[in-house]
Amino acid sequence: MSPAMDDMLITKHTIHPGKEYIPLKQGTRVKFSFQTRKVDDGTLLDDSREMGQPMELVLGKKFKLEVWEVIVQKMALNEVAKFTVHKSLVTQYPFISKTLRDVSKKVEERRHCCEQPDEYEKERWQMNDEEKMNAQEDLREKGNRLYKEKKYKEAEECYRKAVGMIEQLMTKEKPHDVEWLALAAIKVPLLLNYAQCRLLDSDYYAVIEHCTEVLDLDKNNVKALYRRAKAHAGAWNPVDARNDFLKVAELDPALKAAVNKELLAIDAEQRKRNAEDKQRLQKLF
Repeated sequence: MSPAMDDMLITKHTIHPGKEYIPLKQGTRVKFSFQTRKVDDGTLLDDSREMGQPMELVLGKKFKLEVWEVIVQKMALNEVAKFTVHKSLVTQYPFISKTLRDVSKKVEERRHCCEQPDEYEKERWQMNDEEKMNAQEDLREKGNRLYKEKKYKEAEECYRKAVGMIEQLMTKEKPHDVEWLALAAIKVPLLLNYAQCRLLDSDYYAVIEHCTEVLDLDKNNVKALYRRAKAHAGAWNPVDARNDFLKVAELDPALKAAVNKELLAIDAEQRKRNAEDKQRLQKLF
């Protein structure tokens, strides 16, 4: 993000000055409390105090939202400030907000009144790292089982929660270190499963976003390419769909027949759209 663009899109208002400003290096671990609100009416979206612990980031990770790192680096230790951010810098916030709201949920006891009082399901903010790893594995298995039973919405929720747990663990690691890469390898199949559920729900742009994230980690991931191609076709981005399908066939020749079928479907849809456009033009004269 260029300094000029930074000044144009981010406005800072200091509420309480902090201590001396010290520039932070990439890889620095920072903790901070925050609230996010809508600019138009001040509606509160998220509040870290409801999570029971401050937010923690490693600079350079970007937590899928680069602007948070930019904001943190503008502040002194113990400073309180308000930032107004252009909407173009927070396009991914709705997905992130879902993860944050999961953290803020109060503990719900999953028991009958006559059961043992310690039989309840821990919320994410109560778990240590080992418990989160175990929980995400349980969620993945449960999601797979629900998917096989064609309970796609329930499966999607399991995958989404599991992704959120892995992302929390990743914020504690330095990007591309051994530990971070190991967590990323766990995140990839979860994202692919989540994307498949969104594809079945025709949420094409969400599928494109999450498959692209997978491809940023694994550029030749055939499943990500195929699902992104299907999403591009559904959103009617025919050029992008063709490119992804052709890459799939190149990487996995066994899928050439399936790819050719998809390409023929794109050709047929293109002819249909061309004919409809021609008819509309004829009616104008």
